[in-house]
Amino acid sequence: MLYFAYGSNLNHFQMKRRCKDSIFLKKYELKGYKLNFRSKYRAADIEVSKNSFVQGALFEISKSDEKKLDIYEDFPVLYNKIYFKYYNKKVMTYIMLKKTDFRYPTEKYLNVIKQGYKDCNLNKKFLIQALKAIKNR
Repeated sequence: MLYFAYGSNLNHFQMKRRCKDSIFLKKYELKGYKLNFRSKYRAADIEVSKNSFVQGALFEISKSDEKKLDIYEDFPVLYNKIYFKYYNKKVMTYIMLKKTDFRYPTEKYLNVIKQGYKDCNLNKKFLIQALKAIKNR
């Protein structure tokens, strides 16, 4: 199955530790969403936003990987699953159920995500812009 990562799971070391069968496929931009950070965990989330996109990555994962991610992402309490199509293949990602106010991520968590941006060859300026845009609300 295909999985779209946009937060700390972009980090290849962390993703392999959580999901031993996972294979990084490619970077990917999810259109119609924007990145946010929220909840008491200050975790990454995506929300619907016209004319925006979220940088992330597509991974191939196994059923057992998905079960591990469900536990890690606290599905279905903190995150729910949404699906979209990529060349007629179903892609799963997680989205927070409760849209709480923005909470700036911890430095440690943000560093894991920054490494993920490097690992997936994403442009870090989009992460920095998201943090600035949110911070200035």
